[in-house]
Amino acid sequence: MSTSGRSALRELVEDFLFREAALLDEWRLDEWVDLFTDDARYVVPSTDLPEGDPARDLVFIDDDIVRLRARVARLNSRHSHRESPRSRTRRFVSNVRVEGTGDGELRVAANVLVYRFRSGEGAPYVGAVEYILRRNGGDLRIAYRRAVLDLEDLAWHGAVSIIF
Repeated sequence: MSTSGRSALRELVEDFLFREAALLDEWRLDEWVDLFTDDARYVVPSTDLPEGDPARDLVFIDDDIVRLRARVARLNSRHSHRESPRSRTRRFVSNVRVEGTGDGELRVAANVLVYRFRSGEGAPYVGAVEYILRRNGGDLRIAYRRAVLDLEDLAWHGAVSIIF
């Protein structure tokens, strides 16, 4: 791929990641979940085992699209006590790396910093997100999303009720 082709691809991916971050920060979760493919998987390993595999290890989140849609519905409902009132968040996405897989998918990695504000307190969530993205016409969709927190524990953060 030419340099201009790689630049255009990186720009497409970065715009997609920035749009995803904005949807999450604006609590537009229904639109966010629509970014996923029907066979998508979303994983957040525990802080004590960041390389954890949901097939054999305990993880914070291991959602297929059905569970992810249910999570979004709960977070949008009045039954989400952890997020009532909702947290305010601001996401920063950086160090985006894009690699083609040869089968039309893209492997993407990025560093993420999420500031969460709730009940008069603020807490940073620092980590990395790995994606497998698929082209869908002129746009991209998330087939796999793995968010790895760099935190040693969630003691002063409370929980991962926000979508990291």
